[in-house]
Amino acid sequence: MRNIKLVLEYDGTNYHGWQTQPSLSTIQGSIEDSLAKLTKTSIQIIGAGRTDTGVHAEGQVANFHTDSQIPIVAFQKGLNAILPRDIVVCSATEVPPEFHARFSATSRRYRYTILNREYPSALLRHTGYCFPTKMDVSRTNNLCKILVGKHDFSSFQKAGSDRRNPVCEIYEAYWWKKEPYVYFEIEADAFLRGMVRAITGTVLKYMKCRDADAQILRILDAKDRAAAGMSVPAHGLSLIQVQYNKPAQLSG
Repeated sequence: MRNIKLVLEYDGTNYHGWQTQPSLSTIQGSIEDSLAKLTKTSIQIIGAGRTDTGVHAEGQVANFHTDSQIPIVAFQKGLNAILPRDIVVCSATEVPPEFHARFSATSRRYRYTILNREYPSALLRHTGYCFPTKMDVSRTNNLCKILVGKHDFSSFQKAGSDRRNPVCEIYEAYWWKKEPYVYFEIEADAFLRGMVRAITGTVLKYMKCRDADAQILRILDAKDRAAAGMSVPAHGLSLIQVQYNKPAQLSG
């Protein structure tokens, strides 16, 4: 069996997230349907990150096993010819049998895009969240320094999540500005469901408070989702990169 790694880009606007769900349109389901047409067999793919409804990706990674002898380049070109136009295969490579898109990953990086002005964008309404309050990036960066490191992030986990271990290690979390946009990038070894959106919303809520540092610490210590701020909308979020310890590529 060959093990094929895909790097994917997609607009999640019209999908109910990554993971296959009965009678619902999902990214995983669309790719598996296209693979079935290409290979004439049923194939299950594994994604590095289970992005939620409306969340996008620039660097999602997936893998699947197949005994198909289709040339590796044909997986990229063939899938791109079949897939809906809002899902694109950026690359296809053959990787070692033990490579697992999810469990072999050492970190994932997300970016949240904020349109920081008083009026929204008609053209970019699906990829950026309009937030009219003027932002001080140096202030938001100071708040995010508190979150870097290994912590229990229960306060930023979506209610109803079935993940048992709420401890994650954030390697990097920073904000940067390119008028009229403000971007928040965060990289960690793992993420709880809804974690990035909850952190973003909480920082936006407290960034102008005099005791904002104390508030962020209080929220972390509370280990209670009700203690944190509201989650920002899904459409501003994108999975931009997945990192692996060792190069997975054998050929391409």
